[in-house]
Amino acid sequence: MDYISRHLEEKVISLSKSYCAILVTGPRQSGKTTMLKMLAEKEQAHREYVTLDDLSVRETAKNDPDLFLQLHKPPLLIDEVHYAPELFTYIKILIDKNGNPGDFWMTGSQIFRLMRGVRESLAGRVALLNMSPLSQREIDGRPVLPFSPDTDVLSAEIKRIGPVSAPEIYRRLWTGSMPGIVSGLFPDREIFYSSYISTYIERDVRELSGSIDALKFNRFVTAAAARASQMLNYSALAEDADVDVQTAKAWMDILETLGIVFMLHPYSNNVLKRTVKTPKIYFYDTGLVCYLTKWSSPETAERGAMNGALLENYVVSEIMKSYQGAGKQPFLYYYRDKDAKEIDVIIESDGKLCPVEIKKTALPDKRIVRTFGVLEKSPLEIGTGAVLCLAETLGAFDRNNLIVPIWLI
Repeated sequence: MDYISRHLEEKVISLSKSYCAILVTGPRQSGKTTMLKMLAEKEQAHREYVTLDDLSVRETAKNDPDLFLQLHKPPLLIDEVHYAPELFTYIKILIDKNGNPGDFWMTGSQIFRLMRGVRESLAGRVALLNMSPLSQREIDGRPVLPFSPDTDVLSAEIKRIGPVSAPEIYRRLWTGSMPGIVSGLFPDREIFYSSYISTYIERDVRELSGSIDALKFNRFVTAAAARASQMLNYSALAEDADVDVQTAKAWMDILETLGIVFMLHPYSNNVLKRTVKTPKIYFYDTGLVCYLTKWSSPETAERGAMNGALLENYVVSEIMKSYQGAGKQPFLYYYRDKDAKEIDVIIESDGKLCPVEIKKTALPDKRIVRTFGVLEKSPLEIGTGAVLCLAETLGAFDRNNLIVPIWLI
């Protein structure tokens, strides 16, 4: 199996020169441990690896963290550190005593729970990075580049890579972005996703929420996948899964905690008072969405009723990954007001708002960008807009609005 280089590698190496602790969070099987192990092999100093998935090791870490850190001395790679947040206070003591950059590398799959423990114990001492499943840029071996509708940057990019057809884009989104599938380690995609849900997601949900009805939870995750790229409706999700609304909210919080889904919140300010308040839901991995919603092939996904939603989820998740791979916080929103005017994505950067529409067409209509005008009421400047679509090459409606092929992200 060939290792696929990750964009976060550069960030881990550079931050390890100034931070004593690095914490990489993200969903299970997204490649966190593999990346850090590869980087550890290249180091001059020997870095011990220890995983808290091992129950005996976990027990020591939880019940006697001082002894744990005497047995396992830095430089140290601690896998699945969320199982023993008791370690954080003792790691802080060692950091304050020794102050050696790069002493502790850690991974964790339960993102928000980890953040609470880290903020309480390691504030200012740890660099936090989030790793998603593979981005298309990583799969293609292209360098890290947070997406923005910049004409010069995109023009340079298009000279380096060739066009990708619509069927190929749907093959990519159907296959998914989990390293185990993309690398060929797990050639049977169906078995991989089936096992992923029952082995990892259900187990972690039980740990975070106590006992669950596995059948109802599966219905819930499937209902969430069927609503990918849509505004979140807890009542409908609860009805589909035959649970109450509070349970649906708790389970959605857990899916977010585990890095399975993320929310795009509506852009709003004091001037734009007619905007909706409900977030939209997206999955980091469109392969999981296709598996849950039972599209048996890329061709059926491309022709099916969800083809537009799947494409939008793919594009939004790729934009999100492009920022996370650079170790940057993405400021992504969407717009919808009570007059049903909508903008799929708004990228806020450098005091500008860049509006983006996503369309399953090779020949987008210029009328699409009319909606971008609603942002003129915002106190921020409107930057270059873009329609991300299935066009073969980079184009423009005018100097302020680009036509961008999805494969350029």
